[in-house]
Amino acid sequence: MDLNFSKEDLAFRDEVRGFIAEAFDDELQAAMKNTRAGYLPKHLHVRWQKKLHEKGWLAPNWPVEHGGAGFTPGQKYMFEAEMAVAGCPMTIPFGPRMVAPVIMKFGSEEQKKRFLPDILATNKLWCQGYSEPGSGSDLASVRMKAEDKGDHYLCNGQKIWTSVAQYADWIFCLVRTSNEGKPQQGISFLLIDMNTPGVTVKPIITMDMPEEGYQEVNEVYFEDVKVPKENLIGEENKGWTYAKYLLEFERGGTYSQGLKRGMEKVRQISAAEGTAKDDVFRKKMADADVLITAMEMTELRILGQLAGGQNPGPESSLIKCRGSELQQLVSELAFEAAGSKQAPFQPIRWGDNEPPIGPAWASGVGPKMYNYRKVSIFAGSNEVQRGIMAKLILGL
Repeated sequence: MDLNFSKEDLAFRDEVRGFIAEAFDDELQAAMKNTRAGYLPKHLHVRWQKKLHEKGWLAPNWPVEHGGAGFTPGQKYMFEAEMAVAGCPMTIPFGPRMVAPVIMKFGSEEQKKRFLPDILATNKLWCQGYSEPGSGSDLASVRMKAEDKGDHYLCNGQKIWTSVAQYADWIFCLVRTSNEGKPQQGISFLLIDMNTPGVTVKPIITMDMPEEGYQEVNEVYFEDVKVPKENLIGEENKGWTYAKYLLEFERGGTYSQGLKRGMEKVRQISAAEGTAKDDVFRKKMADADVLITAMEMTELRILGQLAGGQNPGPESSLIKCRGSELQQLVSELAFEAAGSKQAPFQPIRWGDNEPPIGPAWASGVGPKMYNYRKVSIFAGSNEVQRGIMAKLILGL
């Protein structure tokens, strides 16, 4: 197994660095220093994503015929790594990374022509309508109804923990179109315009995102919402298949470079606060560095498989499971290193010149640690990932 990058990959790395130096401007950098969960005001996300689109890099995973970047596995890894090292804004994933692959594989030609260009150009933003109150991680228990009314569905129900719904133009939803048979057999996959009468978004104000308008998650209510039949993806009652396909794109990715950046902040804080002199804390940092290096080697091993034309299969569950656990570990180390200086309540007010309470690095340390409790739950909880690995890797 060759873990070395080719000359072409290294040249591409330099190209990515040049793009970042130009596109990741001062306003975006300042906003990223204040963000809690990676989300910025809508206009900044749109600006960043349009710059990626102009470069042809917004959709690394898309086929070239649909406007994808055409990256080799090595280029894709290098692209994600350099973005993480620089601390660039995230691409809101619900359009380009989640619903777009579903539309490409299961949508009609009319749906592909209608939706994919606007997703690629960030003319329309999307959110995900999966979770519901009382359902936890059990997607098969969704209750939002979509009644067949001839030329349209009449939708009633509620979605919860809907990230950036306050920004979104469209939402893709799992809805119940039948109660016959197993719960999974009565689910359909609908695309719903957020401006349709009867759709209401209400913010969920969390400890890490204390201000309405800049919060991450929301509740979305549907009251007699009329959805044209042409917005149904694939076949009615086949949505469970499409939902599982989508989750393949929600998992995986490159974690190690972002984790390394996080450890740099831990070392900065511990040096400033004196925790770097504590033998026990130094050992914690060393242990974390070892785990992150192992994570990087695993990512490179899978990259080698991809470059050789192999399918890593269930190892995407391994990456998601270990990567999310290490994200939590690094955020906890920063929290511990900062001590009481992570505690002051500092609400986000974009454009406000009010100086932070305490050192500049203190803002966000506590909220990020709290926010990262979610990463081992979303995209399939880590308990689910371990079940997948036990079955498909260990044969249990």
